[in-house]
Amino acid sequence: MPTPVFLTVDTELVWRHFLDGADEATLFERSFEPAGVGISFQLARLREHGLKATFFVDPMPALVFGLDPIRRIVGTILDAEQDVQLHIHPNWAGAQGRDRGKTPGRFELVDYSRAEQQALIEGASALLVAAGAPDPIAFRAGSFGANDDTLAALAALGLRYDSSHNGAEVPWPSAISLPPQQISPIEHSGIVEVPVTVIEERVGAYRNFQICALSVGEVRAALDHAVAERHAAVTIVSHGFELANRAGTGPNAIHVARFEALCGMLSDARDTLPTVTFGDRPNLRLGADDQPLSPSSLRTGWRQAEQLWSNFIAERAA
Repeated sequence: MPTPVFLTVDTELVWRHFLDGADEATLFERSFEPAGVGISFQLARLREHGLKATFFVDPMPALVFGLDPIRRIVGTILDAEQDVQLHIHPNWAGAQGRDRGKTPGRFELVDYSRAEQQALIEGASALLVAAGAPDPIAFRAGSFGANDDTLAALAALGLRYDSSHNGAEVPWPSAISLPPQQISPIEHSGIVEVPVTVIEERVGAYRNFQICALSVGEVRAALDHAVAERHAAVTIVSHGFELANRAGTGPNAIHVARFEALCGMLSDARDTLPTVTFGDRPNLRLGADDQPLSPSSLRTGWRQAEQLWSNFIAERAA
């Protein structure tokens, strides 16, 4: 049986650029289209490889800047025939354009009561739809900051899926009551939880399957492991800005190469690792006992060498 792959892209205005005083045009560019390797670049590569992806879009900055920036990015994604679902960084709820983040809301969704979470999610969903997206059926909390109250709120609002559980961020801010090694989809607190895939970096320590977090060798090993063990799903994370340096002024060559390699792997393995979206409402096997890829000192050492180059060379590019 094939293992469905959720290729997901968290899509948001970047708070650090807002704090740095970037004007609206610069903020949009460095968040969504930085250095020519942002959303449009990623959409083009997905189209070339015939891959599907879900873009979790955070509409909360519309409270500061209006709907136009969100409308533009939602339209770009939908025009490319990819999936748009809901993402929230709740700190935008208290931000004001003139104070540059001096009075943000609480940063993590888990810092809010269930009733407050439900109100935030309901309001954000309305903003996303007003920006041109279909009614969302899937959700991911910013920074993976969700708990069982989050899932109950999502279920009460009629959403079907959550993808916030991340074993690399347990117990905080990823605070859903599931074990860190939970990587297979599971019915939990009234909703289908589709965890972010993790690998075991060392015994008992996990690293999430993210473009900026795993080397090409680790990506290939994780995908091969999922196929060999017939995993119920693989969930991969990226961000709209992740292929650029932190300043958003130049490509990060390591991250671009990883993204290109991942697209090639998934294209070549479409029979065993077909990409799916949450909007497809795929029929998932729930409650499978899938286990993360085991540690390898060789793979980890190679990635650490890559990360040194990325951190000290690519991230300093002008």
